[in-house]
Amino acid sequence: MTVRPPPARQSRGTLWLSMSALLLGLFLAALDQTIVATALPTIVGDLGGLDHLSWVVTAYLLAATAGTPLWGKLGDQYGRKRLFQTAVVIFLAGSVLCGLARNMPELIAFRFLQGLGGGGLIVLSMAIVGDLVPPRERGRYQGLFGAVFGATSVLGPLLGGLFVDHLGWRWVFYINVPVGGVALAVIAAVLHLPARRERHVIDYAGSFLIAAAAGAFVVIASLGGTTWDWGSWQIAALAVPAAVCLAAFVRVERRAAEPVLPPALFRNRTFTLSCAIAFVVGFALFGGMTYLPTFLQVVHGISPTLSGVHLLPMVLGLLLTSTLSGQLISRTGRWKVFPVLGTAVTAVGLVLLHTLDRDSGNLEMGVCFAVFGMGIGMVLQVLVLAVQNAVPYGDLGVATSGVTFFRSIGAAFGVAVLGTVFTGRLRDGLHDALGGTELPAGVTVESLLHDPEGLGALPATARAAALGAYADAITAVFLYAVPVVVLAHVLAWLLREDPLRESVHAPDLGEAVPPSPVQRSSREECARALSALGSRAGRRDMYRRIAAAAGVDLLPAACWLLLRMARDGSAEPGLLADRAAVPLDVVTAAARQVEERGLAVRQGLSLVLTDAGRRVADRLAEARENALGELLGDWWGPDRPRDLAELVHDLSRELGGSRAEWPRGGPT
Repeated sequence: MTVRPPPARQSRGTLWLSMSALLLGLFLAALDQTIVATALPTIVGDLGGLDHLSWVVTAYLLAATAGTPLWGKLGDQYGRKRLFQTAVVIFLAGSVLCGLARNMPELIAFRFLQGLGGGGLIVLSMAIVGDLVPPRERGRYQGLFGAVFGATSVLGPLLGGLFVDHLGWRWVFYINVPVGGVALAVIAAVLHLPARRERHVIDYAGSFLIAAAAGAFVVIASLGGTTWDWGSWQIAALAVPAAVCLAAFVRVERRAAEPVLPPALFRNRTFTLSCAIAFVVGFALFGGMTYLPTFLQVVHGISPTLSGVHLLPMVLGLLLTSTLSGQLISRTGRWKVFPVLGTAVTAVGLVLLHTLDRDSGNLEMGVCFAVFGMGIGMVLQVLVLAVQNAVPYGDLGVATSGVTFFRSIGAAFGVAVLGTVFTGRLRDGLHDALGGTELPAGVTVESLLHDPEGLGALPATARAAALGAYADAITAVFLYAVPVVVLAHVLAWLLREDPLRESVHAPDLGEAVPPSPVQRSSREECARALSALGSRAGRRDMYRRIAAAAGVDLLPAACWLLLRMARDGSAEPGLLADRAAVPLDVVTAAARQVEERGLAVRQGLSLVLTDAGRRVADRLAEARENALGELLGDWWGPDRPRDLAELVHDLSRELGGSRAEWPRGGPT
């Protein structure tokens, strides 16, 4: 077992510069999952290829998802700074090429390249936080990364619309270059990571096979029944290799030293059901997000900017219910109701979206969008929580990544499958609406399938009929997704609601937003949760409990002060009151008590521990460590893994006596 050295100390200015660069990289990668949606109608109007519109989103999601496990482990093995810089360069190269694309196939290919870099930015930016800051501060910084994810889900549609309206759709991609360039320069200049290497047996075969199988199945779902007949040789030529890759993947994973997705996990009922539900959630969420801007811009004639504004109720509903469900779960310990209710509300939202037409008003559309978003939000975060609660500690990291992996694959499938439905229904609808109608020169049903700009050249009556066909085709997409979500609702009822470990109560904001396939180790996942929960417990009555456990009759503030002295070597009560924002009378009473008991002596203005004080501090530290370990539930047993024991020991030492753990109960 390789023990990670403590992060090197950096000046606050250098740390924040490094964090800002990492946040910029994460912002760009997350933004490109959503910013393209409002630009798609304009892109296909310029490049054509409306029938392949879904692949602009699918290519990015597939590449980001498939590359996630490799980026994480290569960063461990060869150094995260170098890999992060490589990911930025790949992402920026893909962005420039996307902006220069001359046709839809080129754009799709360059989006795949961009997605490869974007996946690395998401994974490595979050992992580097663990190299820069100690565990006790990690929760705060990870919260910033979660907030960036939330911001991109809101800003993506808005910024996409603004760029299209005022600069042109190519600036949706070009804007990445100056921002990414700043991040690259700052990382090169100020990011200094500790020199370390963790040897991994990288599962190249498993990564390639799952990516190949997923890609082939997505192509089949996207082109089957439209470009190719279901019984065509092209479908067979893809289906057979895809099935072979899937079978080979299962075989390879059984033998891999560090498998991408261990087959044994699927023997866990909660994990299997959660992955299936996550797949459906990704399917419905991104399917809806991809086609709603087209509905608003083409059918209702709304500008790209305003179409982003119209989508805000959906995003805000998602963020509201995901945050609220996390709070309620933390208070009640009950979680099963949320995936059950969330899938039901999502199905209702899809039915409501299906009822929209050319005459729907802004209020009606806003309510439908909000209901859909609220349903999705109740499911997203809870699935990760359920899996973390159900698996052994050794599988915590890979199980968490597994759920987000299936959600991302579901998103790619959803966009592709619903794209096929849209294209097929639109072709039939346009033939019915325009059959026998004399069309202007250069405008045909097939041209309208590739380019909606041709609608403007139609006579008023024909244009109204064609817009009705567009509306019917897009809203049919939502109806076809309903049975899939109903299946997820049935699966949600089959979940077993085991009592929650305390350690899974800490919400991860990164899971409350659209798919983020982030690979984290079990140790990193526990560090994130315990750093938040440990501080939260310390703010209540932690120090009363650990004083009782250690058998000492001291004020909570005195216990806190002893641990602070043990950690830092000394403590100056007056300075603590000023800098740590603790009441002067409380810290003074604590200092007086430890002096009177002979546990500390004055050296100038500071207090230092005596031998007796050191022994009491050691007992308090042991009690503090046990209290933190209890948050892990059955993972904290006699046979607990060595790295978990080391994590709890290090985290307890760093948290003990910290400002975040100041006992709010006061001097009594």
